[in-house]
Order: sequence, then C-alpha cells, then structure tokens
Amino acid sequence: MNRRLLLLIASLIPGLAAAEGCDVLTRSQSAAVPVVETHSCYEYEGMPVNAIDWSCSNESKDMLASTKKKVEQCADHYQASCVATLTQESLANPHSTSKDKNSTSLNIPDSAKVTTYYYDAQHIDQARIDCESGGGHWKAR
Repeated sequence: MNRRLLLLIASLIPGLAAAEGCDVLTRSQSAAVPVVETHSCYEYEGMPVNAIDWSCSNESKDMLASTKKKVEQCADHYQASCVATLTQESLANPHSTSKDKNSTSLNIPDSAKVTTYYYDAQHIDQARIDCESGGGHWKAR
C-alpha cells in the first residue's frame, strides 16, 4: 500500500529529471589558448526535464570549439568529477560553480546540482582548482 502511495505522489510532482547530460568534446581554436579538458560531460540533477537544452546547444563564441550532444546520462568511465550547486551562472556556463550556497533563484530548486565528469583532461590539476575554488566538490577515481 505504501508503495502505491509513493508512486501516486511521484506522478503528481512536476517532471523533475533524475539526470540529463551534455557530452562535450573541446578543442582549441588557437595554439595560444590552452585547453583544460578535451572531453567532459555534465549533468543537471533536480531540474525540470529538458532544462539542459539551452546550455547544451552548439552555439559558442569562445576561443575553444566545442561540440555538444545531449545524452540521457554521462558515461561511467570518467577520470574525475566535480559536483556543485546549480546557480543561474552555472546554467549559462557549465564550468562555473558558486561559493554562495545561500543564493536563491526562482527558477532553480534548492537541491539542484551540476556534476561535471572529466574523461580526457590534459590539465586535470587546473580543472580541480577551478572546481574547488568555485565551491565544488572534487572526486578523483
């Protein structure tokens, strides 16, 4: 009986995605611009279905060329990961994390997270510094 009640309650909650991912292959447009990672994938947790669509588009004006592809979830063979609170800034830039855990947003649930997985990182130490200095939690495999 309790199981049926939980299923009924879950079906009434607006569609929150368990996880959606964006697989990203990155290469530099210029020899003067270093590439921190060449293959990564990020997932939003606790966000409405399709919330990742905008950030996973292939529109970029950076000095790095990225090819992005939406996936159901990121692959499991990563070198390291960074888990951070999802903020307005990180919605626009998946590599951005926020130190301000108390910031609130009308569009982002309090429990929403962004997890970035690094598969082929040329400068993994810099990726870790970027993660932790932005308030994220780094985990190496």
